[in-house]
Amino acid sequence: MKEFKLADNTIDNKDYKKMINFLKERKYLNQSKFTHKFQEKFSKFLNTKFSVFVNSGSSANLLIAQALLEGNYLKNKVVVLPAVSWATSVSPFLQLGYKVILCDCDKNDLGLSVRNLETICKKFNPGLVVVVNVLGHSNNFKKIFNLQKKYNFKLIEDNCESLGSRFKNKNLGTFGIASSHSFYYGHHISTIEGGMVSTSDRNFYNILLAIRSHGWARDVQEPFKKKLEKRFKVDEFKSLYTFYYSGLNVRSTDFNANLGIEQLKKIKKISKIRHKNFERYKKNLKDFWNQNSNLELISSFGFATFVKNRLQVFKYLKSKKIQSRPLICGNMGQQPFWSKKIKNKPSLPNAEFIDKYGIYLPNHANLSSKDIDFICKNFKKYARPIYF
Repeated sequence: MKEFKLADNTIDNKDYKKMINFLKERKYLNQSKFTHKFQEKFSKFLNTKFSVFVNSGSSANLLIAQALLEGNYLKNKVVVLPAVSWATSVSPFLQLGYKVILCDCDKNDLGLSVRNLETICKKFNPGLVVVVNVLGHSNNFKKIFNLQKKYNFKLIEDNCESLGSRFKNKNLGTFGIASSHSFYYGHHISTIEGGMVSTSDRNFYNILLAIRSHGWARDVQEPFKKKLEKRFKVDEFKSLYTFYYSGLNVRSTDFNANLGIEQLKKIKKISKIRHKNFERYKKNLKDFWNQNSNLELISSFGFATFVKNRLQVFKYLKSKKIQSRPLICGNMGQQPFWSKKIKNKPSLPNAEFIDKYGIYLPNHANLSSKDIDFICKNFKKYARPIYF
């Protein structure tokens, strides 16, 4: 019986041959010219000025969180994070000592609830708001931007699930000061392990480059480096081992970057197939959540549904070799790592609904329309819809 995986490999035999040839031809595999080339090509695709390649999407979030502090970008350390998100969308901010406020989700796009966000802004005056573009969907950026003007917070995007999605000819991942992306197995493209931070802020870009590699200035642009040396009265020799920022080591390698360059050639095709599959699901499963995406192209990461008998559906689909999962992490406020640090549980009714009833189905570029129909047919045999 055929297995219908939640996610599937984007690395094919052609890619493997190129990786083998790369290893044969190269002796130096660390971060170098191929990393720079991948960063440039990714920036061009996304339509941002700069990108910084790291070893995971989780590290991308950590790097952003640290760079915002080191660069003094925020009026305070209060951050609003989506209750419906991923563990490492939230944990870096807890680890770095931010005051974290969870925001409920919107029923239409699973992004931030603008109503709840405004309530939080009135009470806490946050310096930072983080949006997660869930399963390929967009947040309501028009209304979020209105709140940003009113309350003066910085905005960043976790775009790890939505690479390739476009809103009014603008790519998701280009709406804030920075965005994070993941190239893990089964994501839109893969570098085996890997992630990216993108930004159009030159100063922020250079801080990212420094923090990515221990906090030194070897990788930053020359004018930025000279300013640091002048400010701290460091000569070019001592500068080699001078650490200007509290840094990390979240670098990747030229081997992974070279694979990323090849993968980028596929992203437009992959996104179109994911969009087509999404529309097929939507037609077949309109009773399980009518997802009115406002995107011109939704590079769907998975198809979200809500059912009363979730465990029963999961077990039946598993018997048919169809993978399914909870709708990402459900309500982050109910995760053990959160409750160990934060004793009070915020009221997040929409996220709690998702936590109890959400289940998402496979979508990737190796699924055909026939496959989608088979998944939907079996899903509907047992699934009992519940309305969000």
